[in-house]
Amino acid sequence: MSQLLPLLTVLAGLTVTLALLTLLARHVRRRGTAGAGLRGALAAHDEVWHGTAADSYYELQVQTDRRAPLPDDRWRRRAGR
Repeated sequence: MSQLLPLLTVLAGLTVTLALLTLLARHVRRRGTAGAGLRGALAAHDEVWHGTAADSYYELQVQTDRRAPLPDDRWRRRAGR
């Protein structure tokens, strides 16, 4: 029995860890916060190890936040002319 105790302790620890991670994943999926957190973590990783990837990420964020330009009325034909 004394030889099984360390194995059972490790298995119990793994079981508890997997159960907690499963509960955390369920919570994150319900709240919808997984995307932003993962994007932020990968952006930080890219900023450290892949400089051009980080630049691309920030450029895509700027393009996503940019609003479409308003149409320019100066070049349209007017009804009276």
